[in-house]
Amino acid sequence: MPCDDRVSLLVHGGEYFSDPVLINDQVIETIDRLSPLAPLHNPANLTGIKLAKLKAPLVPQVAVFDTSFHQSIPKFAYIYALPYSLYEKNKVRRYGFHGTSHYYIAKQATAYLNGKHQNSAELKLISIHLGNGTSACAILNGQSIDTSMGMTPLEGLVMGTRSGDIDPAILFYLNRETGMSFEELDILFNKQSGLKGICGTNDMRSIVELAEQGDSKAELAIHIFCYRIKKYIGAYMAALNGLDAIIFTGGIGEHSSIIRALSCQNLENLGIQVDATKNNISSKNITEIQSNASPVKILVIPTNEELEIAKQTITIIRGWLTRC
Repeated sequence: MPCDDRVSLLVHGGEYFSDPVLINDQVIETIDRLSPLAPLHNPANLTGIKLAKLKAPLVPQVAVFDTSFHQSIPKFAYIYALPYSLYEKNKVRRYGFHGTSHYYIAKQATAYLNGKHQNSAELKLISIHLGNGTSACAILNGQSIDTSMGMTPLEGLVMGTRSGDIDPAILFYLNRETGMSFEELDILFNKQSGLKGICGTNDMRSIVELAEQGDSKAELAIHIFCYRIKKYIGAYMAALNGLDAIIFTGGIGEHSSIIRALSCQNLENLGIQVDATKNNISSKNITEIQSNASPVKILVIPTNEELEIAKQTITIIRGWLTRC
């Protein structure tokens, strides 16, 4: 009996995988069919899976999908207002990403809030993962009901090098006026935009330092970044019909007090207010940073995608062992 196992985190599971799975030939074939949805990631993952299978055919492999958590999003939230045939034939729809992180955060926040503040069967949460990639997720009773990333990770919040939400006609305009190819536009919007496009760097620590020195583009980048977050907070409060807690996570979300403060600024009428002193306390544990006057809890929770992947893998392997 094998004594170890191997796990792969795959960016895209499409509509086929709502949970981690033990990898077999059918799973490999399905992942391969999904490659057009994630051409930079799934093929590379498949190469690793096939090599591992070749070198250690008796060692079980588990696939964990970053899209799985968002399979609970209702159809009216994931279908785009395009010809419906594009969904039926080409699977054009919102899938969402950062699912492993949002799922981990949802469990951590639920356990914390139920244990300390309330015992609600329908906690209404907004998880905000801020790193080089950024996304927000509306969570009701532990399930994702909407998320900011779309068919690809390009949609949604402003990111390190990705634009986030834009008018799609900009692509046609640039193609027509500058002669840029769609391959060049792909690079522009995914690798040369976002914070980097506005002020020249995607390192938030450097951007904050530049802003403090009076750099106008750095200041603008921060305000655009936080303004987009505020818009999604408002939208998801409407989708959830209320809010119990906002959770900041990811490298920026966990460590940048100024980004947290600006993202919640002027939201007092929505019951959201940061306490400046609490917000500046650095901790590796779950931390509350809301003021006493804030009905909505504001939490900082360190994410741990590796731990969540490990837990999901153990569950799958245990099930496999009971069948052996």
